Amino acid sequence: MKKSLAGYFVAGALLATLATGCTSRPNAEELKQLEDLKAEITSLERQIAAKQSEAAALQKAIADKQAQLAQCEKEKALVQERLKGM
Repeated sequence: MKKSLAGYFVAGALLATLATGCTSRPNAEELKQLEDLKAEITSLERQIAAKQSEAAALQKAIADKQAQLAQCEKEKALVQERLKGM
């Protein structure tokens, strides 16, 4: 009988501790933290989009420069062939 009474006492104490520490609603500070985190996420997403756009522009510029280089190499080879023919 003493064991079951002690078990109920421990279970009751544990339940009381858990019930007082848990609430179903966030408090004002938690809501503020959540809003701050949402704002930070939005800002970071905008920064990511800007960096991706910048990276795409740089990739396009690289491709353009490579195309120009290839064209110059073709013209150089053509001029060298003409010089050999003289």
